[in-house]
Amino acid sequence: MTDNSKSARPRSRPGQGAGSFKTGHYKKGGGKPAPRRPGLPPEGPILLYGLHTVEAAFANSDRKRLKLYATENAQRRLEERGVTIDVPIEPTMPKALDRMVTKDAVHQGMILEADPLPAYGPEHLTGARLVLALDQVTDPHNVGAILRSAVALGADAVVTTERHAPEEGSVLAKSASGALDMIKHVRVKNMARFIAEMNDEGFGCIALDSDGDASLEDTPFTDRTVLVLGSEGKGVRHGVREACGLTARLDMPGEIRSLNVSNAAVLSLYVARMKMGL
Repeated sequence: MTDNSKSARPRSRPGQGAGSFKTGHYKKGGGKPAPRRPGLPPEGPILLYGLHTVEAAFANSDRKRLKLYATENAQRRLEERGVTIDVPIEPTMPKALDRMVTKDAVHQGMILEADPLPAYGPEHLTGARLVLALDQVTDPHNVGAILRSAVALGADAVVTTERHAPEEGSVLAKSASGALDMIKHVRVKNMARFIAEMNDEGFGCIALDSDGDASLEDTPFTDRTVLVLGSEGKGVRHGVREACGLTARLDMPGEIRSLNVSNAAVLSLYVARMKMGL
């Protein structure tokens, strides 16, 4: 855990990228950090920056907040928006904040040091009706944008694999613009097994594929649905498609026939809401 008793401010370490700030969990006797499965929440604090990201983190009861580094203007903006700042505040000049994050990161005068969110699992999907699953979508900007769209369109959760998916961090949180703290981000070890379990729970599972059996608009929906999108290029993997049972395509009328995965997620969620009467 970081020692905040001294005036030194945390800075991102070489190789961590995205301005993330982590402290390793070391084995007894010191040495290198113990190995950790990829895709799980980081070990140790992370840095969240930007007005919407920080505001949402303060509103999330599941988020353990540690310390706020902020300019006087940024602190005043948070207070004017009704944010209750329940952690120690270290007044910090903009240039010092710049050094805490990566180049060109738009921190808007505030950086919140916080613990990662709990590792949500399928057991947290009780009562869910519309779930979006991402099969090995690895770009944190895309996943962040998808989280934001999922919140905007009323999805109940976004599911990713533990491996081949971005871990929680500054880039993902900033790209989500607060949505990371507004929706359950569930991580599963095996996507095909997860889909099979959701089928057993009565969900209709639909894999989006350019060669799908029918357009998404013409695909039958149940009152509980999992939409599955794959990575750009590879798409949804064969075993995951097989587990879904249904495949659907997004028919594009223009000369470009495919969409970026984050755009495909928006359109898919919109169609699903219309079909499900949500």
